Amino acid sequence: MPESSVDRTEAALAQCEERGEALHAFAEIMPERARSAARYLDELKSSGVSLGPLHGVPLVVKDIIDVAGLATKAGSLTRANAGPAERDAFVVARLRAAGGVIVAKSNTVEYAFGGWGTNPNIGAPRNPWKLDVPHTCGGSSSGTGAAVGGGLVPGGLGSDTGGSVRIPAALCGCVGLKTSIGLVSRSGVVPLSDTLDTVGPLTNTVRLAAEMLDVMQGEDRDDPTTVGIARQDPLAGLERGISGLRLAAVPVDDLPGLTADVAADYAAAKATLAGLGAVVEEMSLPLSMQEYQNRSSLISASDAYAFHSALADDPDSPLNPATRKRMLVGKSLAAKDRVLIQRDRVTATEDYLAWLDRFDAVILPSVPLTAIPLSEVDEDNYIVSLYTRFANYLALAGLSVPMGLSPAGLPTSLQIVVRRFDDPLALRIGHAFEMARGTLK
Repeated sequence: MPESSVDRTEAALAQCEERGEALHAFAEIMPERARSAARYLDELKSSGVSLGPLHGVPLVVKDIIDVAGLATKAGSLTRANAGPAERDAFVVARLRAAGGVIVAKSNTVEYAFGGWGTNPNIGAPRNPWKLDVPHTCGGSSSGTGAAVGGGLVPGGLGSDTGGSVRIPAALCGCVGLKTSIGLVSRSGVVPLSDTLDTVGPLTNTVRLAAEMLDVMQGEDRDDPTTVGIARQDPLAGLERGISGLRLAAVPVDDLPGLTADVAADYAAAKATLAGLGAVVEEMSLPLSMQEYQNRSSLISASDAYAFHSALADDPDSPLNPATRKRMLVGKSLAAKDRVLIQRDRVTATEDYLAWLDRFDAVILPSVPLTAIPLSEVDEDNYIVSLYTRFANYLALAGLSVPMGLSPAGLPTSLQIVVRRFDDPLALRIGHAFEMARGTLK
């Protein structure tokens, strides 16, 4: 007999209470609100009403996303006195309407601006695969990655501006979907870059990511990018397999910083996909990873400064120095530079799509390395986001899916990048790979 919503919620809350502190995953746990929601969902079920596959599924929400009645702190002391949100963000409301039970808000890099997952203001979440020595979760959706990768909850929400869903999914051994801009509303989310920001799920399976995407979509007048966007069905073709699909695999020589452990699992992943019937061909991207990262970084810095200049310019604001430094990069860009940067982006996107013409998707590792000790993080080293930035820059969709475990027992991750609005195809490829690969544990 299936577990009740109350049973599932109580089990998740117990995990959050028992292990959340050790992982430093949560900004706030909300047991009573979660229990009340779960009881209501069980009453619906007893009356013969099911809200779908998310009915009673415990979820967490990154603390840059509004949950009604709770302050959205964005991992920053600058928002220490923020009042409670008046309403749920669009995506949270959609998940609740589909039966999701919000059990906690998860910790984040300050203003979601960083790839390692560190946060000197409130402390960094810890990787659930390596608790003897605190290791990185990846960022910026670090708390969600820790909670899902650690098995505390089956899924949660993150945001992705330069890899902030895919990187923590990769380092924490779970699934992370960078959605297409316009498919999922960003209203009720603290902005970093309106050019690049997206909201997406981190989950324990590709199927759950597809189920969450299915209900998160929708036109929202408070986010103009969603207006007139056709709905995608991420579940209809999930089980179709990948026979005959053409996959462009980024050559290892084009992947700076790639470690031997990740390279070995990448080679095995390519063989697995070929064994499932896909045609896998090595192809170099039109521009280098470093060039895509450099261009994306300028856009995110420019947009971040536009949103948060008052904090960045005020030496007395309690913004942490690493965040301030990144934002002030945007201050140095002249208006002419910003126009040229956006023009270059249009041209680069056209070039990429022409290059991709005979392929269905691109595959490569999500990150070059496995999690490292928090004590070894260099905030000026952006290697952790080197392979993810191009998808944001070119307005693509991308999926991180667990690829294997290193000899040290740390997860590696495969990234599947598809055209904008081909999110269901990324999930289909990821699901086939996940089924063939089996569990990491």
